Amino acid sequence: MISVVILGAGNVATHLFKGFEKTDEVSVIQWYNRSLNALQSYKNLTDITDDISTLKDADVYILAVSDDVICELSSKLPFENKLVVHTSGSVRVYDIDKKHKRGVLYPLQSFSKHAEMDFANVPICIETIDKKCFPILKKLTLSLGSPIKRINSDQRRVLHLAAVFVNNFTNQLYRIGHEITESEGAEFDLLKPLILETARKVQDMSPFKAQTGPAKRNDKKTIKKHLKALKSKHHKDIYELLTNSIKHTHGRKKL
Repeated sequence: MISVVILGAGNVATHLFKGFEKTDEVSVIQWYNRSLNALQSYKNLTDITDDISTLKDADVYILAVSDDVICELSSKLPFENKLVVHTSGSVRVYDIDKKHKRGVLYPLQSFSKHAEMDFANVPICIETIDKKCFPILKKLTLSLGSPIKRINSDQRRVLHLAAVFVNNFTNQLYRIGHEITESEGAEFDLLKPLILETARKVQDMSPFKAQTGPAKRNDKKTIKKHLKALKSKHHKDIYELLTNSIKHTHGRKKL
């Protein structure tokens, strides 16, 4: 049984706790957060605390906190020579205080606190400085049922950057599509099969080959109509930026 202490109460921390609760191989013996309010609903499932000096002895300490506090928090931990890992995609493993055994447990997925998550669909990228620490992180990951990938900090940084494009930016485009349909009383739900099909296609072919649409075809008349129909300058700017990006990729002249 691997004993774990989780630090932080955000989306990743919450889903990791729920995932570990489903396995007999891991025990979350304590959950720390600066404010106990976020942890009150879990107080009957594990020990909760807002006092860092009372952290229990564990095999692994998981810092599931915002990127900008990882270094500081790791330095404040009241022990040394323990395995301390963070869950960030963009923070180096070396940014954890060197008094600890250092590692990374990065779940490459989009987490929303109240949405169900199947860890079988969450690849987890692992990194350790000490090779002897890798087996325990591997066992921790396997207990969740997640695919495992051993990568270094540079590879993880690139993946995180790419993830912002394919997830965060794409979701913002969904939001813009929602605004456009709402403004004219059209149903956004009619676009959902298209969203799913676009995501499905890149499972079988490269995004380059999957590209369709007026910019790829260099359909100037349709592009002009779209720009005229857009009432928001913000939406026009994004349309032109992405249209020019597609044109550049596929050898067309920019607008």
